[in-house]
Amino acid sequence: MKAVNGKYLFGGVHPKGKKELTASFPAEVMPTPERVAISTSQSLGKPATVAVAVGQKVKEGEVIAKADGAVSSDVFASVAGTVTEIKEAVGASGVRETFIVIKAEGSDTFRFPPLSSPSAEEIKARIRDCGIVGLGGAGFPTAVKVAPETPVDILIVNGAECEPYLTCDHRLMVEKTDEIVRGARFIAKALGVSNIAIGIEANKPDAIAAFEPYEDIKVVKLGKKYPLGGERQLAYAVTGRRIPQGKIPAEFGAVVHNVGTCFAVCEAVEQGKPLYEKVITVSGNAVKEPKNLWVKVGTSVSDIVDFCGGEASNPKKAVLGGPMTGVALASYDNYTHKTTSGILLLSGKEAAAEEPTPCLNCGKCADVCPMHLMPMNTAFYSAAGDFEAAQKYGNVLSCIECGACEYICPAKRPLIQAIRKTKAELRKKN
Repeated sequence: MKAVNGKYLFGGVHPKGKKELTASFPAEVMPTPERVAISTSQSLGKPATVAVAVGQKVKEGEVIAKADGAVSSDVFASVAGTVTEIKEAVGASGVRETFIVIKAEGSDTFRFPPLSSPSAEEIKARIRDCGIVGLGGAGFPTAVKVAPETPVDILIVNGAECEPYLTCDHRLMVEKTDEIVRGARFIAKALGVSNIAIGIEANKPDAIAAFEPYEDIKVVKLGKKYPLGGERQLAYAVTGRRIPQGKIPAEFGAVVHNVGTCFAVCEAVEQGKPLYEKVITVSGNAVKEPKNLWVKVGTSVSDIVDFCGGEASNPKKAVLGGPMTGVALASYDNYTHKTTSGILLLSGKEAAAEEPTPCLNCGKCADVCPMHLMPMNTAFYSAAGDFEAAQKYGNVLSCIECGACEYICPAKRPLIQAIRKTKAELRKKN
């Protein structure tokens, strides 16, 4: 289906893409690491409950931690081997997590039976059993999203990948087009809809061309703007439906799933494969060999950097994820999750490292906020320790943490840090 143009996004910014570093590189398969450390916190919601013991032999794809409630997901061994340790440690985000350490040994693999012509309920059950979560970044359990409480009439596949540097979704769209389409059809069947659209930024013409031959997929060409990948923003760009603060697209008839999620659903249904590996982008001018890589969940950042030739120069900043939404790493002693999208080693010229200055009251952060919020108010009251006022005057709980405010701030205020701190304090209080 020939691509049509999407609607224009309110707010947002135009950061340098830096995608040329890896956009043309096919995804390589990284060799199995000697050891993985798999967190039980692999999705939005409650961490999974450990289901193995030290000394236990596990197969690749075997459940090692069980979902704790509806908003949680099963966690799987990404390698065959022996559980050598179950430990508590601080993860990249600064939160304590439980890690299951496995020493890789052998090649035994577990798979669920493939499904042939599955029903909607069989697809939903398989998605849950395979621990699939949203791979666009949030990690919301997909089993919940394919069972919305309100009727929907369209599935929107998110192929925007608007975050700078990241090209893992781009490569997946070019290399695994048919699998993504089949996965989208499975999700549409689970939702009971026949209308499928995919939104792709105009700077990925090869990905747009790859999906145009599918008559049942509406291809929507998006203007290059960040954060078009936000589900509310994408729902508007594709359908024209405005999603108010405090609401989700499903309440307005639309469900959004990332291309990586669609691919994982295809593998889960057709091969019975749980989610324990994905494509990530390793990029930045401070890494010797930028790559797109198929990586096992729980692989250490250190092993990944070594596989990419190590450091080309001393990085000013190392980031897990993208430069807008990712977290800065204190060391390479961190591990990938289901939702990890990238590892960036940024040089001094690439990384913003200026000292913040007092707020100028210029209002630029509010001008670019795609959620129509007042980030300067959140930062002001957060610094004063009045987190309820930060919510009242900044409406921080509606923030999607896209980072556009911090990117545009001429005073280089740590706005996202203030927003995340405020949310954490409000969650703790409530």
